[in-house]
Amino acid sequence: MKEAEEKPVKAGGRLCCICNKRRAALKRPKTLEQICRECFYEVFEEEIHHVIVENQLFKPGERIAIGASGGKDSTVLACVLSELNRRHNYGLDLFLLSVDEGITGYRDDSLETVKRNEIQYGLRLKIVSYKDLYGWTMDEIVKTIGLKNNCTFCGVFRRQALDRGAALLKVDKLATGHNADDIAETVLLNILRGDIARLSRCTSIITGEDGPIPRCKPFKYTYEKEIMFTYAYFKRLDYFSTECIYSPNAYRGFARGFIKDLERIRPRAILDIIQSGENFRISTSTKMPEQGTCERCGYISSQKWCKACVLLEGLNRGLPKLGIGRSRGLNNDSPMRRLSFCELQGPSLNAHCNGEVMEVIASPSLLEGERKEAQEQLHTVLCDDGDLALERQIVGIEVPNPRPPRGHVGSERSEKP
Repeated sequence: MKEAEEKPVKAGGRLCCICNKRRAALKRPKTLEQICRECFYEVFEEEIHHVIVENQLFKPGERIAIGASGGKDSTVLACVLSELNRRHNYGLDLFLLSVDEGITGYRDDSLETVKRNEIQYGLRLKIVSYKDLYGWTMDEIVKTIGLKNNCTFCGVFRRQALDRGAALLKVDKLATGHNADDIAETVLLNILRGDIARLSRCTSIITGEDGPIPRCKPFKYTYEKEIMFTYAYFKRLDYFSTECIYSPNAYRGFARGFIKDLERIRPRAILDIIQSGENFRISTSTKMPEQGTCERCGYISSQKWCKACVLLEGLNRGLPKLGIGRSRGLNNDSPMRRLSFCELQGPSLNAHCNGEVMEVIASPSLLEGERKEAQEQLHTVLCDDGDLALERQIVGIEVPNPRPPRGHVGSERSEKP
């Protein structure tokens, strides 16, 4: 008789492991538990609530902007925060904040989704655009620079646009939909790039506390699969699922593919990568950038000019390649001019050659040292279609030492064929 009573429990592998009453509708990716929809909704929302309370993400009476793109993450975040704010009486004043990058056929469609979310969740919406803030749309930028490095412009501009939009709303914090997969990808990317400064803070659940608007990530430990393929799908939420038309070749995509492969082999790998990032300790001898403000726009920056101003100045002067990483050499198909005397003046580098002045935007590293020292140590600059490369060290800063094409006339390093 006892064995007969135990049989339903043993055979209940298809029953929800929480309520043990309803049929299981899914297997949770990070715990492998088989649970029903109703229990999943409750567990999912309460896990987010626990993260918010445990990390003290919000305080009663605060104004919170939710970064809303119309995608799965931001839509679920708006839905869950609205519900938790009501259920647990957080006392928050919630807003939706969207950025219009000016990508025809992508962002214009996703913003329509955000406008519907505004009505569905009863949240006020604020939209800021690249065109209004910078005078450029991403469509125009891509026409100028091509599909390579366009994500650099968009990422830098978008981050600053969100902060400026949050300032207009006068909010206390900005909540973003970054999930566990996103954070694991960022840890991996920062390791691959050797970016110690970002590696030390990329796993923090609250960032930018020393900046204008702190940011928080309530989905830090939430898997993308649970957000999109379970919660958003089962709840039939209204979200936009098309990928950006300019991002197929983004470097992050390769890290994302690697993370997905790891997840298939071992689902726990995503949380383990995040935990590894949290436990990294930066050597005290490592020189970290000192945060200040941009002399031009007042935005936070570790250089005299922030990255957005450097990129924007390059676009406005017809030199869009300046400010994108380190120069990897010069275009051998284009004519080169040898400039033998250069003078550092403020945020620009004036290169004089035979009485002709060619003005080039200096990279931020040029402005780190004292002007007098830089003038004494700067000997030769090669300029070509907006690329800036240095042949000497400037105040101890390591810079590339490019080689001109073989047989280049007038070059001391010319080689015979």
